[in-house]
Amino acid sequence: MAARLAVDPKTVDRWLKGRVPYPRHRWAVADLLEVSEADLWPEVVGYSRPISSEIRAVYQHRHEVPQAVWRDHFTRAVDEIGILTYSGLFLAEDTAIMRSIAQRARVGVKVRILLGDPDSAEVAARGLDEDIGPDVMAARIRNAIALYRPMCGIQGVEIRLHGTVLYNSIYQADRQLLVNTHAYGIPATQAPVTHLMADNDEGAAAIYRSSFERVWTSAKPHPIAPETRTG
Repeated sequence: MAARLAVDPKTVDRWLKGRVPYPRHRWAVADLLEVSEADLWPEVVGYSRPISSEIRAVYQHRHEVPQAVWRDHFTRAVDEIGILTYSGLFLAEDTAIMRSIAQRARVGVKVRILLGDPDSAEVAARGLDEDIGPDVMAARIRNAIALYRPMCGIQGVEIRLHGTVLYNSIYQADRQLLVNTHAYGIPATQAPVTHLMADNDEGAAAIYRSSFERVWTSAKPHPIAPETRTG
């Protein structure tokens, strides 16, 4: 553990004796052991245990969601995976997550990815709202498109571009959703994430699923040459 995290063995020994690591070390340990951070340190993580049958957890900030949670979320999909965001660059840059989504697609899971249209006024406005400028937000999306593009060679994977005012980013795996709320002027990584389980067709999860479908219907397919699509 000490070698993998580049810390002194005495530091790991103190953790084993009860000292709580710094957040970056908690996340690294959870990822290394492929468990949830809450399983190791339930008293300090920034989200709650299941609140109801539908609300499974609430994370104070997106950056506090352990990578193991994201990976498990998509790995467990049996029927469909849906991603609605502007860039989703944090996912696209995670090789393990991309590999997991691709693997699910190869066994028949339908994968739909909705990214912001980098030329749209809505994307430009979001960049201005976050004080990073419209060009930076558009560049992030183009970077994400390049990283997602190889996945389009797998049957059942489709990317579309949308030009909507995005109130939430939605990450769907069958009937489970991770919903990243957007707040004006606040980067998505600092905004809360709610983990929902759709246990009926009328709850909060159903609302977000319906929102995803409405954006999907109005979005335009990303131009992928037909000959690049293979099984």
